[in-house]
Amino acid sequence: MRIRRLPNWLRTHPYALDALLALGVLVCMVAGSFVEPHGIDGPAFGDRTPGARSAALMVVGAAALVLRRRNALAVLAFTGTVSVVELITTDPPAPVAMSAVVALYTVASRTDRPTTWRVGLVTMTALTAAAMGFGATPWYAQENLGVFAWSGMAAAAGDAVRSRRAFVDAIRERAERAERTREEEARRRVAEERLRIARDLHDVVAHHIALVNVQAGVAAHVMDRRPDQAKEALSHVREASRSALDELRATVGLLRQSGDPTAPTEPAPGLARLDDLVDTFRHAGLPVEVARADDECLPSAVDLAAYRIIQEALTNVRKHAGPEAKAEVSVVRVGRSLEITVIDNGKGGEAGHTDGGGHGLLGMRERVSALGGSCTAAPRYGGGFRVQAILPVVARTGEDDA
Repeated sequence: MRIRRLPNWLRTHPYALDALLALGVLVCMVAGSFVEPHGIDGPAFGDRTPGARSAALMVVGAAALVLRRRNALAVLAFTGTVSVVELITTDPPAPVAMSAVVALYTVASRTDRPTTWRVGLVTMTALTAAAMGFGATPWYAQENLGVFAWSGMAAAAGDAVRSRRAFVDAIRERAERAERTREEEARRRVAEERLRIARDLHDVVAHHIALVNVQAGVAAHVMDRRPDQAKEALSHVREASRSALDELRATVGLLRQSGDPTAPTEPAPGLARLDDLVDTFRHAGLPVEVARADDECLPSAVDLAAYRIIQEALTNVRKHAGPEAKAEVSVVRVGRSLEITVIDNGKGGEAGHTDGGGHGLLGMRERVSALGGSCTAAPRYGGGFRVQAILPVVARTGEDDA
């Protein structure tokens, strides 16, 4: 268990790890200083002993590596200087240059590529020139070329580690960004779905409750004098309430499903049911005139939005325009757009249409905006109110490709 905890402890204590690295480098330098590279039978261990100056330079160079994370360039400059001094003053030199090689690797792994190559070339040139120019062996000796090779490999290895670390960090950042994007997309979809449900519930409840309110008022007013008319009004109340309950039940049923909602057994309301919608307002005492062209096949989203916009606009007319108001509904296909206009001649202005903290006009604008259209609602000059919505219609034939 303690062995497993050691790597984690070293990662959380980087200076302790650097101290262990410095100790290991010192052991390797000391062991290498006892090797005679030009023995009778080749390199031999124990045929020479490092001097006091070499030992001191090895200890100082290794100790500097403890600070390699704090200031890598300064440590490289110090260990490089120590190595050059050893190469110039001692023959054969102790492997003090090992500390400079480790420091060069650190610089390459913690800086950018241009800095790595500039510093690496200066370090390789200085160490190789000192080894070739002041040693007793020929300049092309194996140990002199080894100084050049080891310093070059240290720079290349450090640069490779830095590149891989940057690549891993980039992948991690992209993964985190993708995760944040997914979360934001999920929140956005939840918000859009809540708005859609709120709009549908508002349209259903506001329309039917407005009709129930009107018919109930009529029934209460004529109950004693004209019971037949009162019964007719109550019949309309029953029909409106039944329709409201059916639509609410269908909406709540979809929300209660744990998986993907099943397809509804009845088609979504659209312009094909416009006459039935208008008849409910006529029964409630609102004269409505409808002007519409021959219907073409519309996308379901456009068809539903058109129906809901007309439903909400007529509901507002019945609620706010006054008992003597009349309404006109126009549905016209203009090019690739569907233009819907609902006007009335009532007394209710814009304030009247938005009193009571309702969300009808806001819901209409949200529906139209979701389809990329435009919606205007404003009082008419001379009295009344006008609602106009323009919905883009995506052609299902090859019109777009023509």
